[in-house]
Amino acid sequence: MDLTFTVSIRIARPVHEVFEAVADPAQLSHYFTTGGAQGRLETGAVVTWDFHDFPGAFPVEVVEVVPDRRIMLRWDANEGPPPEGEAAAAVDYKTQVVMTFEPLEDGRTLVSVSEAGWRETPQGLAGSYGNCMGWTQMICALKAWLEHGINLREGAFK
Repeated sequence: MDLTFTVSIRIARPVHEVFEAVADPAQLSHYFTTGGAQGRLETGAVVTWDFHDFPGAFPVEVVEVVPDRRIMLRWDANEGPPPEGEAAAAVDYKTQVVMTFEPLEDGRTLVSVSEAGWRETPQGLAGSYGNCMGWTQMICALKAWLEHGINLREGAFK
């Protein structure tokens, strides 16, 4: 079982504007990181993201950035809560996230987010489902923010 997923959405904005809304921590903090983001997404950087629904700022390693095209990140795997009656296992590995930004002929941008690298366990499967939900929320919130100035996550987790 390969615990990998990809979610995608088309956003009615030019690729540079969409890319900047992800790479710039001030913009990312408006629609996604409900507790804030610190540090621009640049190759080799370690930034922090904080979420009200997953409290505590945590590090995000920026592996590679190709402006207006691709962002590759690594972060601690989130396997979710342990099965009832079992102790929580230490999370000692990372997953990899790849975001791509593709300019479309009609001026829109196709944004795709893929994540891979969970352990092939029931906990790894649960973690991959949780992150798939989170990235789906992120790209939907990105679309609403850029196209309509609406923060879909405002008040949702606090």
